[in-house]
Amino acid sequence: MLAELQQLALAGAPREICGILFGREGRVVAYRAAQNVAADTLRHFEIDPANLIAAERDARDGGAPILGYYHSHPAGSIRPSRTDADSAAPDGRFWLILNGQDAAAWHATKNGEIYGRFDAIRLDCSGAKGQTAAE
Repeated sequence: MLAELQQLALAGAPREICGILFGREGRVVAYRAAQNVAADTLRHFEIDPANLIAAERDARDGGAPILGYYHSHPAGSIRPSRTDADSAAPDGRFWLILNGQDAAAWHATKNGEIYGRFDAIRLDCSGAKGQTAAE
């Protein structure tokens, strides 16, 4: 699955791509690409609210719950930006950031180590190219 997301990131460059991660018990089992409706998609992302509403509805109707979100940083860093931190709710959901080559996972929390919003979490990608946020 990570390889698929990396391909989406490469195909979407130089714009940021984004989407929703679904799963249970800290394990991502599916994703859904979403339209990036940010005013400047070269530097920011905003998941289309219609995609979020549909995902919440699907979860309520018995589908996999939303585990978190993904987006790309086509220009490089897989660390959250200040803008990411400012827009992230401290809801415990995961944020996966990828750049077409590497990836890192983050936990959105109230008093995170990064910008007071994110803590690094281990990204276990069996058989996929990626890196942990701790590396």
